[in-house]
Formats: sequence, structure tokens, C-alpha cells
Amino acid sequence: MNESRYRIVQRPRRLRRTPAVRDLVAETRLHPADLIEPMFVVEGLDAPREIASMPGVRQHTKASLQRAVHEAADAGVGAVMLFGTPAVRDPQGSQAWNPDGVLANAVRWAVEAEPGMPVIADVCLDEFTDHGHCGVLTPDGRVDNDATLPLYAKMSVVLAEAGATMLGPSGMMDGQIGVIREALDAAGHTDTILMAYSAKYASGFFGPFREAVDSQLTGDRRAYQQDPANAVEGLREIELDLAEGADIVMVKPALPYLDVLNRATRVSNVPVAAYVVSGEYAMIEFAARAGALDRQRCIMEALTGVKRAGASMIINYWATEVARWLAG
Repeated sequence: MNESRYRIVQRPRRLRRTPAVRDLVAETRLHPADLIEPMFVVEGLDAPREIASMPGVRQHTKASLQRAVHEAADAGVGAVMLFGTPAVRDPQGSQAWNPDGVLANAVRWAVEAEPGMPVIADVCLDEFTDHGHCGVLTPDGRVDNDATLPLYAKMSVVLAEAGATMLGPSGMMDGQIGVIREALDAAGHTDTILMAYSAKYASGFFGPFREAVDSQLTGDRRAYQQDPANAVEGLREIELDLAEGADIVMVKPALPYLDVLNRATRVSNVPVAAYVVSGEYAMIEFAARAGALDRQRCIMEALTGVKRAGASMIINYWATEVARWLAG
């Protein structure tokens, strides 16, 4: 028997020796129900189309969306989140509140495919405007916060009536949660859940998403999305959304803002979501394709880190695949 010449009483490595022991003492656990998968639907698309900057992620038709929703539900994924790209855009983004528009239809298709699966619909005008901003513009080109709010309200009621379980207002307009909540309640949709994009930063990691929704954006969104330098501001946004009636609050992106996510859990009395965004997804995918890292290991490490920081649920583009891994 080998004997150490050192008197070491504390040996943390004892709890790391085997997979079974590591599982036994794990402090953080991912579960398929923690995961939400975003999906993109494009009006007029005749076959699913892979997004070049997000390898493995597709823009969907009705048929491919319904297959993807079914696969997510079968894997145990907690919810799907839908984004729609219309065939025609205008300065107001009027297709956003079209009851027969691409996003309202996508909600119906998802509900039809899996009636028990929670369906989250994005509430924002950026996919629907011909300028790509999240709200309507003033004559001098600024986003008009207060003129945008009633449009979000109209869009929200349409999506609730289409069958959305939950709405994700992502435009970062001041007062949006309160205005939407009031509109939903007035229309009888008191059970529709609001997931507030509370701490949404003006991030360079959103780049591939722009391809996914064929964004028409010129300029940037720094005048209304948050400055990456600010954490306290993010907590203020969370507190405001809670006061306006948010049922869930969110930090987006996730990995560069784990400090904000962790602090959010201390001020929020509702679940806190985190969104691992398109650029975070692409970094791992392209690095893995280059042979620079172990894809599965790094995906699991990234998502576990987000969960460890305090996220109740994680929006991410690997959700169905990861749910299958977790099921063994």
C-alpha cells in the first residue's frame, strides 16, 4: 500500500473519483424541462433552409416546424419560442398584428402539433419593419417609444388569441410590460404569461440572429437596448418589469452576463430566464467544426454554467439535442 508522506486531512478529490460519485454530489443539474428552443418560421418558404451562420438551425415551413415542435416535446423540452419573418414589411411592421400573419399562424401550427407544449411568441416589430428597428420611427429616425407601445399591445392580443401560452416582449421599450398586460387583461387573456426581456443588452453576439430573421436593420439598437458596461441598470429594468406585472424576467445574452444573471436571482420573486443567443451558439459550433474543442462537452459546460448562475430556464438552440443527451 502506498502511503503519503504528507498528513492531508481534507481531500476534496475523494468526491470526484468516479462518475457515480460525481453525479451523487453534483450541485447543479440540467433537466430537459429547463430548456426552451427558439424556432424560426419564414412566410412563403417551400422547404426548410439552414441558416449559414447558425449551422444546424433552420428556417421552417409549416411542416418542418410541426416536426421540430413534436421532436422537442418528445425529448422533454420545456417550451418552444417562435419568431416569424413576413414576406412583406413596412415602416410600422403591420404584419406583426395580422391575425393571419406568419407569426400568428406559426403559433397555431405549433399548438396543433403539440397541444400540451407551452408556446412562447416573440413580441417585437424588428422582424416586421422595413428598417429593422424594434419600434416605429420619428421623422428624424429615432425609435418612438410611446408610439410603439400600442402596436405591441395589438400584436400581443393577436398572438394570445392564436393560442400562445406565453409572450416574450423583446423590444426594450419603456413601459411595454404594463401596456401589454393591460391590453391582454382587457381582451380576456388574463392567463397569458409575460416573459419580460428585462436585461437585454446591445450585444455583438446577436449577429447570426439577423440572418435567421432576414433583418433589415440599419444602424444599431444602442439607444434602447442596454449598455454592456452596466449591471445595476439591468437590475433596475428587472424591478420595473416586475412592478408592471412580468411573470418571468430574462437576462440576454447569457454567457457574458452571468454576473447580472446571478444578481437578478437575488432581486426577483419570479423565475429568471437566460437566453444563450445566436452568437454564443455559433462560437461553439464553428470552433467545434474547426476541431478546436469538444462540442458536446462545451455545450453542456456552457449550459451548466448558466444554470449554476441561477437561471430557472435557458433559451438555447441545442435544446432538443441536449434533452436527448440528458435522457441518456
